[in-house]
Amino acid sequence: MNYKNIKIETNNQLAFIIINRPDVRNALNMETVDEIQSALHELELNETILCVVFTGEGEKSFAAGADISQLKDRTGLETLVNRGMQQVYDYIESYPKPTIAMVNGYALGGGCELAMSCDIRIASTNAKLGLPELNLSIIPGAGGTQRLARLVGKGKALEMILTGKIVSGEEAKMCGLVSELVQPKELLAKTEEVAEKIISKGPLAVRLAKLSINAGLETDIKTGLVIEKLAQALLMSTEDKKEGTKAFLEKRKPKFQGK
Repeated sequence: MNYKNIKIETNNQLAFIIINRPDVRNALNMETVDEIQSALHELELNETILCVVFTGEGEKSFAAGADISQLKDRTGLETLVNRGMQQVYDYIESYPKPTIAMVNGYALGGGCELAMSCDIRIASTNAKLGLPELNLSIIPGAGGTQRLARLVGKGKALEMILTGKIVSGEEAKMCGLVSELVQPKELLAKTEEVAEKIISKGPLAVRLAKLSINAGLETDIKTGLVIEKLAQALLMSTEDKKEGTKAFLEKRKPKFQGK
C-alpha cells in the first residue's frame, strides 16, 4: 500500500514503520494513526516479517505527541465512541509479532504512549520522553496513565504525569521506561541487534511468551501460572520445539518454521 504519513522499510525479516511528518516533529494526527494500523495489518499477513520496529523520520523526533490542530476540535462524544489511539495502541501491545520502539528524539504524549505500547524501547541519548497532556487540561488518553505506572511504578508515573515532566534518555533508562540507551549513531545497529536476537528464537514461543506476560500481569499470580502452563503445553506439541531441542543436542542453529 501507498502511505502519506508513514513509510515502511524492510530488512530481511525486520520491518520498520517510520512516522514521516518531520515538518511537525512527526506529530500523530488520526490519518497517521489509521495508516499505522493498516501497516500493521499488512505486516501481520506477511509471513517473512518476524519483528516490527517503530521510529520517526529524521534525528530530532520519534513522535512529538498528538496533532493539537485536530485535538482542539474533538468533543467528548467523539472521544467516547470513535476508535482512536487507545484502540490502535492496544492492538500494538497484543500484536502477534514482537515490536520495538526505536526512540530517536522527542517522544511526547501520544508518541510516548506509542513507545510504551511496544514490547521493547531502545532510545538514543538525545531522546526526551514525557506525558505533558495536563498542560492542555486533559490526561494521557491512549494508555499513558496505565502503561506508565506499570513500567515505572505508581510514584514515578504520578510525578511525570501531574507535573508534565519530560525526562532525558538517561533518566528514562534509570526508571525503566526504556531498556537500552545508546548514542544516536549507534541506535539503528543496537535496534537491529536486539531484533535479530528475538528473530532467532522460535516465533511461536515469542508469541506465547508475549501473551503469557501481558495476560498474567492483568490477573493474580495463580491464574498467570495457569496461563503459562497452558502456553507451555501448546509449545511442547510443536514442530519448532522438536527442532529446537534437536538442534541444541546436535550443536547447530535451529531452523524454525513457526509450526
